[in-house]
Amino acid sequence: MMNLDNLKDIRRYDKKDMARLLANFPHQCSRAIKIALSSPLPSYKKIDRILVCGMGGSGIGGEIVKTLVEEELRIPLVVNKDYHIPEFVNSKTLVFSVSYSGNTEETLSAYREAAKKKAKIVAITTGGRLARLAKRNKIPIISIPSGLPPRASLGYLFFPLLITLERLGLIKNKKKECQEALRLLKDLKRKFSLSSKVGSNQAKRIALKLHKNLPLIYTSSILSPVGLRWKGQLSENSKVLAFSNTFPELNHNEIVGWGCLSGILQRCYLIILRDKCDTPRIKKRIKITSKIIRRKAKGLDFLYSQGKSLLAHLFSLIYLGDWVSYYLAILNRIDPTPVKAIDYLKRELTKT
Repeated sequence: MMNLDNLKDIRRYDKKDMARLLANFPHQCSRAIKIALSSPLPSYKKIDRILVCGMGGSGIGGEIVKTLVEEELRIPLVVNKDYHIPEFVNSKTLVFSVSYSGNTEETLSAYREAAKKKAKIVAITTGGRLARLAKRNKIPIISIPSGLPPRASLGYLFFPLLITLERLGLIKNKKKECQEALRLLKDLKRKFSLSSKVGSNQAKRIALKLHKNLPLIYTSSILSPVGLRWKGQLSENSKVLAFSNTFPELNHNEIVGWGCLSGILQRCYLIILRDKCDTPRIKKRIKITSKIIRRKAKGLDFLYSQGKSLLAHLFSLIYLGDWVSYYLAILNRIDPTPVKAIDYLKRELTKT
């Protein structure tokens, strides 16, 4: 098996240096906050709902923001991952059009529909057609640095959303929570880094357990965007199928699915992401579900969030998952950066 403590072995497969991008994530988040605070603030008022439009790595930021602020936000926030926008969108709707490349066709389609409805749009992008359309329509743009894979740009795609909501007075100031999350990420960077040995590196140990198995990620609803992030990163970086689901919903359907296909179930490795904010009923559901599944799966691990604020909780587990997906790619002897299937799909879609 690949030695995750051998830097030569790792660098042989990490040809695009994804490890450097992961190690730079705390700095990226810090820079993203500065960009968001220094970007021109739109003079939008009378906002009665919010829509975040984005796909893949550009869309997960909206999922995280929704979870983070839904208990204090007094208006609905909906994440839209389609070509079309909901009928409720009108001139009082704040619409975030988020596309790292600026060329995501679903987001561009949604942008055009939102513009026709005279929605209050903010574009978050590195450029591309989205930036050109926004400039032509005099729509505010938060310009973020280019040259990264969208999935390695979460800081740039998340914090502008959060900070803009804050600056518009729709949520409370999050400076304290952001500072705590940044401190925690810097500490975790050291613990998950290439130089940190397997014995003291949680990300490496989890990757070893997931190797040659099917990852299943279960979370409480408050961590659902983290489960989605793990699923996406394992697919894109590690090139493996992965699945996620949430409590309590999975107790009303998926739990029964552990009854047959024992040969496949014995190759499933279940990761249950835990949070300090999990309610007593959710904790009890997790305990009972674990008893049902433990003997049927290849393995089961509980992973706990860190920090005090919900923002720190979310990002501590997101950062762990990013590193796990990286080390699993190395164990699979594959470069984590290229996404050939997505590239092929995009080429085929451009054909008439």
